[in-house]
Order: sequence, then C-alpha cells, then structure tokens
Amino acid sequence: MLTNIHVKNLALIDEIEIDFKPGLNILTGETGAGKSILLGSIHLALGGRYNADLLRVGAPYGLVELIFHLEDEKLQKELRHRDIYPEEGIVVLSRRLMEGRSVSKINGETVNISQLQEVADLLIHIHGQHEHQSLRSKKQHLALLDDYASDSLSHLKNQVANLYKEYLSCKKSFEELDMDEASRKKEMAFLEFEINEIESGNLKVGEDEELENRYRRMSEGKKLTENTQLAYHYTSSSSEGNASDCLSRAIHALSQVEKFDERGAVLYQQVVELDSLLNDFNRELSDYEKSLEFSEEELYETETRLNQINHLKTKYGTTIEQILNYLEECEKKLEELTNFETHLALLLQNLEKTEQQLKEASYQLTLARRKGADKFVKEIVHGLQELNFLDVQFEIKIESLKTYTSEGVDDVEFYISTNPGEPLKPLSTVASGGELSRIMLVLKTLLADKEETGTLIFDEIDTGISGVTAGKVANKLQLIAKKYQVICITHLPQIAARADAHYLIEKQTDKNKTKTEIIYLKEEESIQELARILGGDNVTESVLSTAREMKNQRIMK
Repeated sequence: MLTNIHVKNLALIDEIEIDFKPGLNILTGETGAGKSILLGSIHLALGGRYNADLLRVGAPYGLVELIFHLEDEKLQKELRHRDIYPEEGIVVLSRRLMEGRSVSKINGETVNISQLQEVADLLIHIHGQHEHQSLRSKKQHLALLDDYASDSLSHLKNQVANLYKEYLSCKKSFEELDMDEASRKKEMAFLEFEINEIESGNLKVGEDEELENRYRRMSEGKKLTENTQLAYHYTSSSSEGNASDCLSRAIHALSQVEKFDERGAVLYQQVVELDSLLNDFNRELSDYEKSLEFSEEELYETETRLNQINHLKTKYGTTIEQILNYLEECEKKLEELTNFETHLALLLQNLEKTEQQLKEASYQLTLARRKGADKFVKEIVHGLQELNFLDVQFEIKIESLKTYTSEGVDDVEFYISTNPGEPLKPLSTVASGGELSRIMLVLKTLLADKEETGTLIFDEIDTGISGVTAGKVANKLQLIAKKYQVICITHLPQIAARADAHYLIEKQTDKNKTKTEIIYLKEEESIQELARILGGDNVTESVLSTAREMKNQRIMK
C-alpha cells in the first residue's frame, strides 16, 4: 500500500507530507483548495507528463516522492524480475522536477520514464473523471474485456498478434511480386543494371579502408619521406656525428672500463645492446622509407579505385558489406522475377496458409472473449445493482470486423439499459456522467481483483450522484477498502463519513503567500469537516448532530 507522499515546490504546494493508512482514506476540502494539485503530483511521480509551469514560482526544483510498503510476495517477485529489489518490503518512487527536465528514481536508482511507469502500474491505479469519460470509446470496451479475461486470453492474443504480423509480411511480398508483364520486365532490367554495376566493381571487404590508408600516405608522402630521411640522418652510421657514430665511440671508451669491475661490465653491455637496437631501428627506418616511394601512376590508380568504390557507396550502401548485402537482395529478387510464376504461386500458398492460421486463431480468440464476456456481464450487473442501478440490463456485443487486426476480428461494444422497458443502447450514447462514474467504479473493482493492485485512487467518483445513490457508492468504496487501500477525493458527506482516515486539504494565505496544506483529522475534527460539507458556512448543532450520526453509522457497518 501507499504509506507516504512527500511533495515540494509544486504549484500552491510549498512542502507537504502525508502518511496514508490502510482501508479507506478520504480527502476533502473546498473547491480550489488544491485537491487536483495533489492528484497531479501523484501522477507526476508515476511518470505523468511534466510541464515546467507546475513548479512553484521562484523554486529551483520540485519533488514528488511516494513510499510503498509491500507484503504480497507475488508482487515483490514481479518487481525483482524488473531488477527492483524492495528493502524490507519498501519501494520508493521519486521524481525531481527542474526547468525543462526531470530525474526519476526507484529506491534511489535512476530510471527512465517508461521503467517508472511500468513499476507504478503494478503498485497503484488512479481513476479520474477523464477516465470514466473514456467509456464512451468502443476501443476502451475491448481493452476492458481483455483485461478482465486476461488469464484465458493472453496467449491467444499473442498468437493472433504474431500471425497478423506474419500475414502482413506475406501479403506485402505477394503484392510486390504480383505485377503485369511490362512492369516485371522493367523491374528485371533495372535489377540487372544494378547487379552488373556492383559486380563490375569487384568489391572486397576491407579494400576501401586499405585504399584510403594508402591514398593518405601517398598524399602525405613527400612530407613523410623528408621526416624519415631526417630521422635516418640523425641515427644512422652513414653520416658523421649521428647517434650511431656517438654510440660507437661510447662503446670504444667503455671497453676500457668493462675490464675493471663488474659494474663497468654491466654498463658496457648496456651500451652494446643500445647499439644493436639502434642498428635494428635504422634497418626498419630504411625499409619504411622505401615503402613510402610511389609513382604518380600508382597515385592515380588508387584515386580512381577509391572514386569507383565511393560512387557505389552513394547508391547502394555506406559500407562494402552493405553494398554486397544489397547485391544479394537484388540477385534474389531477380531470380524470383525470372521464375515469376513459380514464386508467385509459392507466395500465394504461404499467404493463404498464414491467413487460414490467422482466421482460426482469431476465431479461438473470439470464443474466449465471448466466454469471458458472459461472466464479465454477470459481475458488472451485480456490481451496478449494488450501486442503485436496480433495473439495469447490461450486454457486451461482439461483432466481426471486415478485416483482420493485431487484436483479432472482434468489434466490442458495451450496451446498457438503466430503466425498465427501455431497450439496450450503446453505453456511449445513453449514460450520464454520474452513471459512467458508477460503471467505472464497478469495472475498476473487478479489474483490481484481476491485477492484484494494492492501492486504488478515485477522484471525482461522486460526479453527478447524490442521495441514496451516494450512499450506495459509499458502501461500495467501504467494501473495496476491506481488501485494498483506497484513496478517494470527494465532495459528498455520505462518502466522507465512511473514512478510516480523513484528511482536509485547505488553502492558507500568510503575508501575501498562498499555499496548500493537508491536515490529518482526528475523530472530532472529521465530524466538524463533515458538518461543513453538509451545512456550508451555517454549521448548526443540528448539522453537527447529523454529521456525528453519519460517522457512527460507518463504525456500525
């Protein structure tokens, strides 16, 4: 579960820290107090998009840190597979936000945004108003069904996705080869020209590097020769006063010392070795000087060959290896066009075989989806009835698309009827905002069971509801909180009264400085806040009594 949030220098937040509890955590406060800022901060810590405008004015950086305590061994194992190792069950997600960039860390180790998001998805789910509006999209319906039935669908979905990729490849190859006689002859002529041009180059791997080195030596040949000759002049015995001549004199002088004692003998031997090394060096230097000799004709031939290779590089690849690979592809394609009928028949056979496999796999995926949809519908209807949809009808229609996709051939759409006698209609056209929020609450509850996420955050779950329905939603949240940690931002007293932990978000102004604060409310303080929600500015004894009664009802449930 999420045990702690630390936010610093974001929008109206100077610095706040919140310790969350197990069960149902409720956040309330007046409009504009900063509830959306807090939720936005959590989004940032989970890898959400960052805008430098979110930084508090004058602050050099912003910081969001979430601390999770994990007890589930399966979840810890999932994290270890991603090289995340909880220390005593603790995982810390942090994001430091600066002008134009951000740094994300997990347990102190820097990670990229995609890694942060991947780990966050295992730990926490956030449901906001924009998400329940996404229920109006049919594409979301398919995703929700597949998430629910993931245990039986995942291998079939992978199979369909792989076959679809293979099908597209076969289809592309067939369509590229399927051409009229004139186009085929034109393509063959062009391929033959390219093959002949490359083959006439008689390319050898590594030849270009060797030629470039040789050409560079030739281009710098005069300067290299002069310096080599000068070095030879100073070291060889062919000129007076050079190193070799001086060493010879030193050898002669030390020959008289060498007989005197052991140390003199060692020095004499060393100078003899130096002379031998210098003689070897001079021979190497002489050979090197000869290697620098070249004719103008040789320079011209090298330059011409390099130009030929570079010309082929501009057309067929940046390296000789790439050019030869391109040649191999051209030869293969030319062979296919030469034996056109045979290859076309083979490609058609492969295409039909792959399409049949894709058709069968898609059919099996459809069957599995229909089976999962039947169970999903029953659970959704049961959940909606608990949320005051007393006469609700719900259906998941699965129809066939005219073309294959990477997700099969199923067109999935949710249909609903919330009133007796009304026909089922597409969810996207009939559900109100309040109905959508309740439907999403049911879906999130069912999917949480599948995904085993420890923490659920609900924002604006009370959109468009009141009265009895609000009480039903409160019951549902309290029930969910028995199994998961729930964090809920709400405006409704019916929901706020069920809090296991109640927090007040308020805006404070001090010396022309405005900031958001979050305060943990004790029992009596929570009742005072409930009274404020119930009565606004006019908090009477009667309102306080009602708030206290609502709080007592939570304890009794």
